[in-house]
Amino acid sequence: MVLLLASAGCTGTPGTTGTSGNSVKPAYSVDNKGILSVACAPVTTSEEMIFSNESYTKTRIVMHTQSSDVVTYLAAPKNPKAAMVYAPGAGEKITGHDERMVRYAAASYAFMFTDTRGNGAETPGLPFSPQLVQLDYSRFENGEWPQYYLSVCDLVNAQKIVSDRFSVPVYVMGSSNGGRYAAVAAGVEPQFAGYVGISTSDWGLLDSTIQQGYTRDPVRFATSVEPSTYFTKITPRTVWIFHAVSDPFIPFANGKQFFDSAKEPKKFIEFYGDHGINSDVDTQIIMHMRQIYATRE
Repeated sequence: MVLLLASAGCTGTPGTTGTSGNSVKPAYSVDNKGILSVACAPVTTSEEMIFSNESYTKTRIVMHTQSSDVVTYLAAPKNPKAAMVYAPGAGEKITGHDERMVRYAAASYAFMFTDTRGNGAETPGLPFSPQLVQLDYSRFENGEWPQYYLSVCDLVNAQKIVSDRFSVPVYVMGSSNGGRYAAVAAGVEPQFAGYVGISTSDWGLLDSTIQQGYTRDPVRFATSVEPSTYFTKITPRTVWIFHAVSDPFIPFANGKQFFDSAKEPKKFIEFYGDHGINSDVDTQIIMHMRQIYATRE
């Protein structure tokens, strides 16, 4: 991936863009430390009711963003105590989360599945790959929006939708690749109550870029997409990292190293399984949430 950065060249100009008719001009900047800041374009939404009973509702909410439509699914009880905005791992689709959404709603927590751009489901885009790195760096140097930054804004906008609807604390949670996007979103959006990463770690792009002798803008861009860059921005909000010892895709040691770079308050939780969110992770998250919100009316 790093070799692709070299062909794109270097500039020192952070990207900005705008959407006519919006009161907020969407823009991003990356400082000299590689930390991303965003002013996300406001979105409009279309909503379709999928299911409703006395306990909870499930809706499909499409966010009409500055560049494309982003699909989300929200399951929520009538009066949730808190909410989760979830970024899925590569290839994860909503069909694998139906029972999970019901379980969180039954425990009094709203759960919003936010379909990541390029994840192969309902939201268009490219998956994180050498092709996307090259394209996003070209956009970065040309003052355009990288898809990576737009995906971060999708999570930020999802937080606003849920927060406006329920007026409860909203956490950002992600599994595998989704945990990486979620960490950046938690860092750039202080309204998130905390960050939950599952089977995740840094991409390793920054280390590779430095090892190959690149400096300045390639390093600044690589830093901006690494999840651990944002731990200094997340503190003092909660960081929970879940990782399985037998993870075959992201080694346990990588997950532990990722956790070690986080700031307090933080928890590292081993879980039964291999890679990605599962019922054991759900059980532990709900248990921790109940400890926090046991007295919330």
